[in-house]
Amino acid sequence: MWKDCQALQDEITALRRELHQIPEVGAQLPETAACLSAHLDRLGIPFVRSPRDSGLIASIQGGLPGRTVALRADMDALPIQEETGLPFSSRRPGVMHACGHDAHAAMLMGAAQVLQKHRKELRGTVRLLFQPAEEQCEGAKVMLEQGALDGVDAIFGFHIGTLLGADIPSGTVIAPSGCCMAAFDKFTIRVRGRGCHGSTPEKGVDPVNAAAHIVLSLQAITTREISAARSLVLTIGRIQGGDQYNIIPDEVVLEGTIRTLEGGLRQYAARRIGEVAQAAAAVFGASADCTITWGAPPVLNDPAMAELAAGAAAEVVGPEHVVTRIPAPNMGGEDFAFYLEQVPGAFLFLSSSDPAKGTDRPHHSPRFDVDESVLWKGAALYVSLAQTFLNG
Repeated sequence: MWKDCQALQDEITALRRELHQIPEVGAQLPETAACLSAHLDRLGIPFVRSPRDSGLIASIQGGLPGRTVALRADMDALPIQEETGLPFSSRRPGVMHACGHDAHAAMLMGAAQVLQKHRKELRGTVRLLFQPAEEQCEGAKVMLEQGALDGVDAIFGFHIGTLLGADIPSGTVIAPSGCCMAAFDKFTIRVRGRGCHGSTPEKGVDPVNAAAHIVLSLQAITTREISAARSLVLTIGRIQGGDQYNIIPDEVVLEGTIRTLEGGLRQYAARRIGEVAQAAAAVFGASADCTITWGAPPVLNDPAMAELAAGAAAEVVGPEHVVTRIPAPNMGGEDFAFYLEQVPGAFLFLSSSDPAKGTDRPHHSPRFDVDESVLWKGAALYVSLAQTFLNG
């Protein structure tokens, strides 16, 4: 069944390029959803659109009774100015598909075409989830609230690109067991002082100085409080404060992320960020408030489903191109973790790294691109996963 995907390579590529030109951020993706809805209509696949966002839930009913398997693709983009120079670059300034979600949606649609064609051969039902707002860690939760996994026995998804390393040859499938991605959370620290003219700093309380010491002090949490054998990433990615070069502002805002693999460490890091920020600010007469925006838990693949997925992948790319063990989980996050808390499943990775084609760039780079030659393999992987679970 999955071999039919090879003949769809050009169609899948064309859809990926169409989606790449109309990137949309967040939960409301009207053009993206309209494009995918039109394809589902053309294929005769019934679907429902979420009343809360642009999520699409479609179903392919097999010809024989059996279980239900869900296949998920995310479809939102990022607020990044594209610099790839591709002829099908984003038509929207400041927005691009810099993470491969356009490819995910296109590959799942290619798989849908094959599964719909062969539906009478399937024992059970395939549920297709086209999910928005993965980057905001909101889409999966809304999908679950809309009943996306009601009656589902297993779920599978995967990510294209270089997440596990640019040195992994394009076309390789990685199907690890257990934890494969980290929990990810956001923190916001507001450092409050008292503004004054830059020529008379003694008349105010400088939140810029306090914020600088907070940034440095937070690093001690990872280097002096946590064993090097445990995984904790603490990164500050945004600092905003002041409007004029010669005026000390009233407030500075720091934003960053925590990445962990353990629930206890996740809670500990969140607590200590607030304590360290408050203490460091107080040294300089300022104050600091910390807010944690909880994201997704770690991505935990069910061992039996990971083994099944590795076998399904081997059918498509050959066992020599399937990796089942990774040296350590990727510290990136994925809201696919919420699905895996509800039903057994596995999250895989499809490498598209080819330095000769310039597709070895990191995710969220303005020059990120995928090796389109593997798109049919991704569609075939979706089909093989569904067929193996339902008919195997």
